[in-house]
Amino acid sequence: MATTPSRRPGVRLVQRVSSTRGFAKVAPHVVPALDRAVHRLTRGKVLLSAQMLPGVILTARGARSGLPRRTPLACMPEGPTGKGAGGGEDSVGSWILIGSNFGRTDHPAWTANLLAHPDAEINWRGRDIPVTARLLAGAERDAVWRALLAFWPPYATYQARVEREIRLFRIVRR
Repeated sequence: MATTPSRRPGVRLVQRVSSTRGFAKVAPHVVPALDRAVHRLTRGKVLLSAQMLPGVILTARGARSGLPRRTPLACMPEGPTGKGAGGGEDSVGSWILIGSNFGRTDHPAWTANLLAHPDAEINWRGRDIPVTARLLAGAERDAVWRALLAFWPPYATYQARVEREIRLFRIVRR
């Protein structure tokens, strides 16, 4: 399993705040905009939200338009064998992307983009990496979901708010 962010100072407070309905209403408009701005200003070296939870910038082709769409996303890095992140950035073998949409009703648009066009690119710690995405299902999804809840418990609150199953994607280097 990946290193749990909750061991860092202030993370428990962030987890409580991020589980509120107010956060779910405001965050989708504020967090990605701040992430994009800081990421651009630092030339890909800093992702603001990644100070609490690991994150990537996903570039995927739009499901209908085919145009590149850049989306800052939280992720759960996995080690080279898919068993959790152990070392530095080169030891990450795959990443789990979570279509929580902050516990809002609809699936986020980026998930439809990956379903239509699984070959994409992520920016991870300032490096562009070509990846392929795969939607997780069944026992594999269940196992990843358990690891994800240990990694960032607020995802349970997001799932409890919606009737849809939150989509989980494993992305691997191409």
